[in-house]
Amino acid sequence: MLRTLLALSLALQSVAAADLPDLGEVSRQYFSDQEEQALGRIIMRDVYADPRYLDDPEIETYLNQLGYKLVSVSTRNQREFIFFVVDDPSINAFAMPGGNIGIHTGLLLAAQNESELASVVAHEIAHVTQDHIARMVASQNQSYWPTMAALALALLAARSNPNVAGAAIATTQAYSIQNQLNFSRDYEREADRLGYDMLTRGGFDPRGMSGFFNRLERANRFYDSSAPAYLRTHPLTTDRIADMAARSEDTPYQQVADSLDFQLVRARLRAQADSPQDAVQAARAALKDKRYSNEIAARYGLVTALVRARQFAEAETEVKKLLAGQTPHPMIQQLAARSALAAGNPALALQRYQSGSTVHPGYQPLQYGYISALLAAGRSHDALARVDRQLALYPLDRRLWRLAAQTHAQLGHRLLSHRAQAEAAALSGNLIAAIEQIGLGLKAGDGNFQELSAAEARQREWQAAEKALRKNP
Repeated sequence: MLRTLLALSLALQSVAAADLPDLGEVSRQYFSDQEEQALGRIIMRDVYADPRYLDDPEIETYLNQLGYKLVSVSTRNQREFIFFVVDDPSINAFAMPGGNIGIHTGLLLAAQNESELASVVAHEIAHVTQDHIARMVASQNQSYWPTMAALALALLAARSNPNVAGAAIATTQAYSIQNQLNFSRDYEREADRLGYDMLTRGGFDPRGMSGFFNRLERANRFYDSSAPAYLRTHPLTTDRIADMAARSEDTPYQQVADSLDFQLVRARLRAQADSPQDAVQAARAALKDKRYSNEIAARYGLVTALVRARQFAEAETEVKKLLAGQTPHPMIQQLAARSALAAGNPALALQRYQSGSTVHPGYQPLQYGYISALLAAGRSHDALARVDRQLALYPLDRRLWRLAAQTHAQLGHRLLSHRAQAEAAALSGNLIAAIEQIGLGLKAGDGNFQELSAAEARQREWQAAEKALRKNP
């Protein structure tokens, strides 16, 4: 479904607080915070279920770290955001209701530096913080909008490839309102200026914004009807590009180095493209010819490709080079453990997970890997102890709940396993699946009084929420 749903929401930069319009309560008169959050959950339910959603905790963790670095310096940083990855080679990104921001893998690879990527993310954040979608809804007559589900579909389609959006919604009420959901030039300029301000405050090179769009605009001259997706969904004007360039000229030049995280994520994506053999050859050639901006990232990409190709002996040789010297980055620790596990050495994998999680206790992908490795080794009680500790710290982590479900299933705890699956489903926006799973758990016939009472309470809570959504879709 994402194929017809996804795209991006706009372009980039920042306005001083005094230049921003006073939104007042008008934008929420017909589209409340609660309605926007409900709409966001419906959208994310479909995103998570779509095969083009890239369920890669390491890349997603990086994007959330980058995104929240920008959010923290925005003028309205109280909002919650979810940054996720779409496995699509087109250069695109988009903002959606509820603070949901998607980034295409094509954009991650096309950005020539981290500041360029940050400029796009900052622009999308600005569309959310400025309530642009709520303001569009408020500008229409309330009775004009169809059901929440149709509105969600229209919002998604309006940000998708314009060549497929019509086909995606032609048979729904959403078709009649698609054209009402395009951001105005004023919204684009507002997001540009606010995004630019976030970029500067966040310590990135503000020239990344004008550089990225100038490059896309130049490339567009050679594309004709097949322009980059970002330009089809975020049309640029000469005035906007000139405004970004003018703001950059007034800023003292400073060279901003790309983070190792950015380099590793790009190396990971490259190593996962094409066939395993082609990926290995490309990574070897890049190292041999020194065609890289960071040798550690280039070697990380080679190991990733070697593991895919099941060339474990060479992968282990390269892993030892990565682990030598200073404290390795958590993505390197994760790769080292995963490589050992794939090679059939669970003891070494667990040792590396133990070491990595001790040095980087807050890096969630390492915890996911460690728990999975413990389960694979049959150490169910150790896995349960770790997943329970992590859930006490991160109770809204849907991946942890899925691991908890696996752990309880391995231990024969049927109620608790279904309860954990239900929690994961609810956190993914799928209340119907959550209610189904909790019902199965209550019928399982095990669980003590406290566990049964807690499950029944969650069942009532989800049933009430789902009923409210059906009553006022």
